[in-house]
Amino acid sequence: MRTNKEIFCKGIYKSPIGILEITATDKGIRKISFSETPVNKISTLNPIIENCKKELNEYFEGERKNFGVKLDLAGTEFQKLVWMTLTTIPYGETVTYLKIAELIGDTKSVRAVGMANSRNCVPVIVPCHRVVGSNGNLTGYAGGLWRKDWLLKHELQYSKNEKQLDLF
Repeated sequence: MRTNKEIFCKGIYKSPIGILEITATDKGIRKISFSETPVNKISTLNPIIENCKKELNEYFEGERKNFGVKLDLAGTEFQKLVWMTLTTIPYGETVTYLKIAELIGDTKSVRAVGMANSRNCVPVIVPCHRVVGSNGNLTGYAGGLWRKDWLLKHELQYSKNEKQLDLF
């Protein structure tokens, strides 16, 4: 008897913005959730989760600008298109929801882009925190606006350092 049951592995990563619970399938990272309560270590030695933790660590240390960990995104084709477009936003920069709609070729889909952005299951890696309101203000973030603010300031700090080095 053949089943299509997916196998999920979970791991915990303690980041500067709180505990991240990482869920993976055998194909890649499926979900990263912010956890407000301490969680016991639940990691099995899964190479995809271990690689994700390594890349997150490099990101939080200011050494990684782009993620290479395999993803196994679950969503509609439109959501996946939005999420993949989010990965093209340069480190340390922000864009508006309208800009994302323009990049996917449908300026009338601004609200749908916002909804897809809010359903991003792999925050930080798929950088939905880099999307701001049309006036430049921070707008909703599943992990809380304080985390979005922290991530943007973190990236700005390291991208400024990089640009300053380029001047010399």
